[in-house]
Amino acid sequence: MRMNWVILCGLVLLIIENSVVPWIIPPGWSDRLLPHLCFIMTLFVAGFSGRHAAFLFGLGFGLLQDLLSYGHLIGPYGFGMGLIGYLAGLAAERKSFTIGFFVWVAIVSGLFLDSVVYFIYKLFRITDLEYAFVFYWQVAPTALLQLFIALLMYVPVRRFLVKSSLSSGEENAE
Repeated sequence: MRMNWVILCGLVLLIIENSVVPWIIPPGWSDRLLPHLCFIMTLFVAGFSGRHAAFLFGLGFGLLQDLLSYGHLIGPYGFGMGLIGYLAGLAAERKSFTIGFFVWVAIVSGLFLDSVVYFIYKLFRITDLEYAFVFYWQVAPTALLQLFIALLMYVPVRRFLVKSSLSSGEENAE
């Protein structure tokens, strides 16, 4: 896989996430739905490139998300995306990366990311909301939206990543 193209795609997704997505989501749901497009790309990197690349990709883009959009603390999204990218890459190394497995990884990882961020905010007393309310209000709807977006992105991203890894493997063989 050519990581330069994946990083460029991640930057484009970060720009879309911070400039276009707020216009698409209705105002009443804007504090409820927070789709993390770079996180979805981190899951793809975990599946096709491995756990170490996914850790670094998730850490870098998570810190960018912390700086650009969720400015309460610097680090929760970086920590969460890096950790989940590593764990998803570890799971992908043990099992073939089919669409069924990807659906499972996307939904569990989406729930885990927002839960990690909530518990970090709770640790530093930035929030006083109960987890049951946050799960109902933000974590579950966001995870379902991320799953839907990931399924829409699955075929094009897989074709791009598998084709680029095959072409780079052919270049290395020559």
